[in-house]
Amino acid sequence: MKLRLICAAVVSVSGFGGLAVAQDTWPSQPISIVSGFPGGAATDLYARKLGVELAPVLKTSFISDNRTGAGGNIASSFVAHARPDGYTLLLGTAGTHAINPALYRKLGFDLVADFSRIALLGDLPNVLLVNPEKHPDIKTCKDLLAAERQQPGALNYASTGNGASGHLAAVQFSGASQTVATHVPYRGQGPAMTALMAGDVDFFFNQSSPSIPVIQSGKVRALAITSSQRIAALPDVPTVAEACGLPGFESTTWYGLFGPAGLPPAIQAKLSGAVLAAINTDDFRKWLVGQGIAPIQDGSPAAFTRVQQADMVRWAKIVKESGAQVD
Repeated sequence: MKLRLICAAVVSVSGFGGLAVAQDTWPSQPISIVSGFPGGAATDLYARKLGVELAPVLKTSFISDNRTGAGGNIASSFVAHARPDGYTLLLGTAGTHAINPALYRKLGFDLVADFSRIALLGDLPNVLLVNPEKHPDIKTCKDLLAAERQQPGALNYASTGNGASGHLAAVQFSGASQTVATHVPYRGQGPAMTALMAGDVDFFFNQSSPSIPVIQSGKVRALAITSSQRIAALPDVPTVAEACGLPGFESTTWYGLFGPAGLPPAIQAKLSGAVLAAINTDDFRKWLVGQGIAPIQDGSPAAFTRVQQADMVRWAKIVKESGAQVD
């Protein structure tokens, strides 16, 4: 019995010693930033930019890993069940970590307990887009509303997936304007934007970041933005409240960097410090503004926790009122 206790003690001490060494030498291999949406989506653009900025600071390379499907739940599940060693991170969103609990009956993981919060990364709105070739007469949001009211249910709209922020923005828009349109979900931003430009759908609420270059190319027309104020990247695009005559309308989401639960405090602190230092430089903040993303004043893990918990309550109410649900 005494021999067994001694062996157990040796194993226990060895385990803690290995953990301490791992923390002291971290990072010693590439770090993956997982996102739940395809390449070219706003999350992918942010993950790649963040990796470029962090690589020289943490002296390792970063891999952008897109694991699509189920509104981001596949990526979230992968990271929730990953080893908490600091080498697998998640670029999550308000959609994946505040909206999805109200949309999906079973997730297979806990969006609070199964994750470590590293840093809040920024807020971003959606932009209401139409195809100017398909709808040359729809030049303003009020033109779109008039077309919807003339033929209720005849127009359709794309989204990046059931329950995505653009889908819920459209649901909020229809509710506020008392109009009816048909939802056509796609697997990510790329296919949805392609459908809009091909004339397969009539309009699309898409996140600002990947929308900006397409708007500037003239291939799509921006009618309104879902934030409470205009953004510097699209100064001529009015808010939904302004352009559509819907006072108080707002529908924005956030990005945040997560790790699996149980991330060693030393690694979490090192990651958080490096990320917050990177995103608060003048050059990075300029990039954020150019992407239509509002920089965060307090992106600390504690502030991130408060924002996520408050948004879970807020979005649960919106989802319930909308009637949206995904099985």
